Amino acid sequence: MGLSKCGSVLVLRGEQRKDGRITKGLGLVSVPFGRNLCQGWFFCGDSGPDYDSQHALRWPAPCGGAKLDRPGSVAARERLGHGFWCPGPASATMSHQTPLGSSVPHASCLDLWREKNDQLVRQAKVAQDSRLSLRRQQLAQDALEGFRGLLHSLRGLPAAVPVLPLELTITCNFITLRASLAQGFTEDQAQDIQQGLERVLETQEQLGPRLECGLRGLWDSVLHYSSLLLELLPALHHLAGLQAALWLSTDCLGDLTFLLQTLNGNQNEASRNLLRLLKTWSPPAEETNAPLTLQDARGLRNVLLTASAFRQGLQELITGSLPRALSSLREAASGLCPRPVLVQVYTALGTCLRKMGNPQRALLYLVAALKGGSTWGPPLLEASRLYQQLGNTAAELESLELLVEALNVTHSSEAPQLLIEVELLLPRLHPASPLHCGTQSQAKYLLASRCLQVGRAEDAAEHYLDLLALVLDGLESKFSPPPSPTGPCIPEVFLEAAAALIQASRAQDALTVCEELLSRTSSLLPKMPQLWEDARKGTKESPHCPSWVSATYLLQGQAWVQLGAQKEAISEFSRCLELLFRATPKDKERGNQDASFHLLQTLRRMDRRDEATALWWRLEAQTKLPQENAAWSLPLYLETYLGWIRFPDRETLLEEFQTSLPEPCDL
Repeated sequence: MGLSKCGSVLVLRGEQRKDGRITKGLGLVSVPFGRNLCQGWFFCGDSGPDYDSQHALRWPAPCGGAKLDRPGSVAARERLGHGFWCPGPASATMSHQTPLGSSVPHASCLDLWREKNDQLVRQAKVAQDSRLSLRRQQLAQDALEGFRGLLHSLRGLPAAVPVLPLELTITCNFITLRASLAQGFTEDQAQDIQQGLERVLETQEQLGPRLECGLRGLWDSVLHYSSLLLELLPALHHLAGLQAALWLSTDCLGDLTFLLQTLNGNQNEASRNLLRLLKTWSPPAEETNAPLTLQDARGLRNVLLTASAFRQGLQELITGSLPRALSSLREAASGLCPRPVLVQVYTALGTCLRKMGNPQRALLYLVAALKGGSTWGPPLLEASRLYQQLGNTAAELESLELLVEALNVTHSSEAPQLLIEVELLLPRLHPASPLHCGTQSQAKYLLASRCLQVGRAEDAAEHYLDLLALVLDGLESKFSPPPSPTGPCIPEVFLEAAAALIQASRAQDALTVCEELLSRTSSLLPKMPQLWEDARKGTKESPHCPSWVSATYLLQGQAWVQLGAQKEAISEFSRCLELLFRATPKDKERGNQDASFHLLQTLRRMDRRDEATALWWRLEAQTKLPQENAAWSLPLYLETYLGWIRFPDRETLLEEFQTSLPEPCDL
């Protein structure tokens, strides 16, 4: 295919338009320059050259007509990113995908691409050092787009082994910066890794059948061929480190183990320990003249080792494997640990040592965690648990007060490094995790409930009122059962607040809280008969509303007793009993024995003989059951209520009933 007055053009890939022009393609152009015939690559993009049916290679204005830039000139270099000229020798030939042979572009093309990569890496590092967040973000985003454009240009060429180390390095830099800016891995990074592996297999003509095997199969094939292509090993290990980070962050531990076994050349069952595999993995050192990287394979390995040890230690701590957890967490603490992660590791070590019965050493780690950073929530919560275990109530409550204050402070977090860091590879904290400290309102509830449990009624009442002020607005939709698995539901917080106010001799305030609760559950009152029926039949789980309302009547009755209004108190107690007997399933009437005997005595004093008789027969039957099956824990508001009561002598009460009761009947 001749080029009028200029030379010849061989179009390798392209799209031919109706007017005969080939656009958005890849080609090789031969142009006479002086006495030599210069040959080079071009990329046809939206602003690149067009090859028309008249065999003329044209640059759009302002380049003008068939004019070509001199190879290596500034103008030629400026075409990087949209279509550019790379000079090559007249004898240069194409890869295996062309009819011309199996050679690659001249070294000067590699120099241009490498120069661009190194420039982008330096730009990203300048962005990292910038203290201005907007400038930092813009510089990093520009660098990311630069890597993207460079990759797009390289992947437009046929894959060739001499170019692949640079191409894979650029791929790694692109993935690292992209995951860092997104603060996590996505499916896009998996696709970038897959494309890199496919490019390696293209050079071996092995791509087709391997695509069906997924990433795991691709890695198996690529690492097999890389043993014959030693120049690819450093870049492939770098890419493998990013694959390991992605699989660790998404809990694909089986795939991660397989990859590390393949990298280490050991796939027996004894080598399945993830930490041991990471310690064994030794990425080859990069050459001194290698292209610049944002983060090398050895740095990635250290991050992976720390993150894996921490994840494993947390899991072992949750499952109760305390000696193993201690070993794993110590491994994490000795690794590459940023300050926020080190605070979490020290807190987990404190939890582990507390559970192992070593509170003094646990306290040392918690003090170190508090000194290590501004994330004070988890160590303060763990400190409160430690002091509770030691029986130091004052220190426990002080820790909880500090926790509430800490969660109310907004700390300015440090800008993340433009690297793959340990934080990116850690799972989100589950509410069951010892490092989960919850929200300010949850911490406030914990403080209020502990004050109520240890008898600090005045403090408890104030904390509960503060808590209700925090959570009341806009939470009506959360008043429906079932309660949250992470703590009490809002109606129970109301009931505990009322109990605390009664215990603090603030009966009128307790009545106000109870009335507020009843007004917020009033929408459920028309459905109450159905709720009673569901409760008695056991057809639905957690029929809480009748229990909440009956408990509200109970506490209102006690508040009226405290105010000396006996008539109002009896009225509220009667409404409470009515709800209890209508809503309690017959096969689930076993409960707390203290509460049951108090109810029996109350029914007897109110001369409600039928209900008292039925309850007596059930209590008599329960005394024959094993003790562990005869009781269940009461909610805190009922525990508090029972603490106000002087219980009757059970033996005497049962004997009195036994002498006067009729024959057993089903009531």
